[in-house]
Amino acid sequence: MISLLTIAVAAQATAPAVAPVSAAGERGVIGYPPSFFADASPTSAYDMVIRLPGFTFDKGAVVRGLADAGGNVLIDGQPPVSKNDTLDEILKRIPSGAVARVELIRGGAPGIDMQGKTVLANVVRKTTGGFRAAVSPSTNFIYDGRVLNSVRAEAQWRWSGGRSAELSQVYGKGPSEELGDGNRVRHNASGTVRLRSAVDVDAGGQKIWTTGAYETPLAGGRARFTGAYQLTPSYVELYDRYVGGGREYEYDRIDRRQIELGGRFSRALTPRLGVEAVAFQQFNKAKTTVHFEAPGLLRDFALDRSGSESVGRLTAKLRTSPRLTFEGSAEGALNKLDSQTDLIVNGRAAVVPAANVQLEERRAELTASATWQAGDGLSLEAGVRQERSTVTSVGDVVLEKTLQFTKPRFAVTWIPDPGSQVRLRLEREVGQLNFDDFVAAPSVASTGTLTAGNPNLAPQQASVAEAAYERRFWGAGALVLTARHYAIANVVDRIPVYGAGGAVLADVPGNIGKGTKNEFQASISLPLDRLGVRAAQFRGQVTRRITRVTDPLTGRGREISAPRFTQDTRELSVLGPWGWDAHFTQDLPHWKSVWGVDVVGAARERAYRLGEIETRKVGTEVLIFGEYKPRPDLTIRLEAQTMNQRHVKRIREVYAGARNLGVLDYTDVRDLEWGGSLLIRVRKSFGG
Repeated sequence: MISLLTIAVAAQATAPAVAPVSAAGERGVIGYPPSFFADASPTSAYDMVIRLPGFTFDKGAVVRGLADAGGNVLIDGQPPVSKNDTLDEILKRIPSGAVARVELIRGGAPGIDMQGKTVLANVVRKTTGGFRAAVSPSTNFIYDGRVLNSVRAEAQWRWSGGRSAELSQVYGKGPSEELGDGNRVRHNASGTVRLRSAVDVDAGGQKIWTTGAYETPLAGGRARFTGAYQLTPSYVELYDRYVGGGREYEYDRIDRRQIELGGRFSRALTPRLGVEAVAFQQFNKAKTTVHFEAPGLLRDFALDRSGSESVGRLTAKLRTSPRLTFEGSAEGALNKLDSQTDLIVNGRAAVVPAANVQLEERRAELTASATWQAGDGLSLEAGVRQERSTVTSVGDVVLEKTLQFTKPRFAVTWIPDPGSQVRLRLEREVGQLNFDDFVAAPSVASTGTLTAGNPNLAPQQASVAEAAYERRFWGAGALVLTARHYAIANVVDRIPVYGAGGAVLADVPGNIGKGTKNEFQASISLPLDRLGVRAAQFRGQVTRRITRVTDPLTGRGREISAPRFTQDTRELSVLGPWGWDAHFTQDLPHWKSVWGVDVVGAARERAYRLGEIETRKVGTEVLIFGEYKPRPDLTIRLEAQTMNQRHVKRIREVYAGARNLGVLDYTDVRDLEWGGSLLIRVRKSFGG
């Protein structure tokens, strides 16, 4: 880290401090025109965004409501009105030829809602009319012999008068890269082998997605309407054959259906005052079934969830002077969840706490904020959000509770010189109650450990202090150092559920008191021309995360449990104690090509349950790609994905009784190896 800082500072004597690109009219805002990305021959806005110096893409979080749901990229100054249609997918549908520039907003700018973030990218599209379309078929050759095909088709229309339309269709199959073939060994507490087996896994899923949008002038302002219909079925089939005879068999299937409709209307009432109204509606349905067989044991798990969300948001922005902007908003949301869970063991129904629950949440939030450009190099932002929600539950859990939180925020941005920026933030964050915590986890079918649901939770809260230093160098280089401290209240972790006579039925998500989290992050964008590698760039990031909480069973300190093991191994670096990634790209304009290497470092996460500790480790992932563009309307891409044969380990330390008794029964280690795949994608574009 010190060496990177030394490079950045030393470069100031020989290179411009700021990338030689067009200014966007505000201090702290850098505009990158298409010429900045030309050598890389980007096909979409996503290809441009991920190459921004000093910027780390964040596609957003899955939360209820519109506040805090968006990622860190705006489109024409606005966040997309979408949730299930993720930000990266939306950006991939915007052709690079339709982009006028990409702005990097650091520390805030008047008239821009920073969505609670200190750095944003803004994709500004061209207003010229015309038609653009593209068809992208692809074939993925999996190491185990499977051949999975996909196709993406998209079209955009722009007419005179500011009207536009978009339509996209995706149909394809893909593998599950965290589940491959391998072995399993179960050791007794003494270290002797109790069980050894060979594991054969086949897993994958489908995407059948249709999305559309229409934008038009309306009533003196602009209106945009969006819609999406998404089917995402997935499956896992696992054979676990014991050495010496016998086997386990597991088949999981999840069928997801998601429908969403959204609309935004914005209008300037005066040159200084503007209003915006947003409405959003979504319907979700997911059916999960798990069938598990072992010698003398048969388990069947079924979870049927239906949910809906209705959100409305009204925002007003007042710019009293070129340096001072006020913003106020009001948001209301209604969320519903109907969950039914069944667990059958050897033909008999098992008790599952909170098995059948109908939940409703009514939430309202008021926000007020002000942004003041106090000087040429100093910007201040202050705001407060007041949230109130009422949660009611009927069925197996009957409750009604009202929650209310005040969330102040204060941020300072200081630009001591053209190449440096310092950002400070103080904020009280309040997490949302995760609806996944209200229902049982399907892993009970294969592990026998019941993690049940618990609607009676309080949201996790944290007082956050953040400091970041950014240094720009070598024209397109940037180094960002960030430190964050979280003082957490009502940590959401695991607590036991007791039945009649004090018998423990399961463990559930619950609040276990206070905790802390400290994060230290360094990221760099390094142009390599000055180091002898022409038209090349290195981007990398490393994060150290330290969490601490008191274990409710043992009374000793430990890290905070992973909330639920994610199905996307790339997200482990967001949750675990270490996370890092590195990316090298080189443009070969004479060959009309780009090639590169993407590496996502090894990571792990851990969950502390009533009678076991489960650890998941994911090995380093390496992707090598090459892209050839023989003519402007045709791109051929080849990706060698995870050819380094990455390992994914699940380690279960299972105790005889509760963990605090300290009697280890066995340790079960399942080590699966993903052998990689080879992807070929062709993109043919039409129009201007």
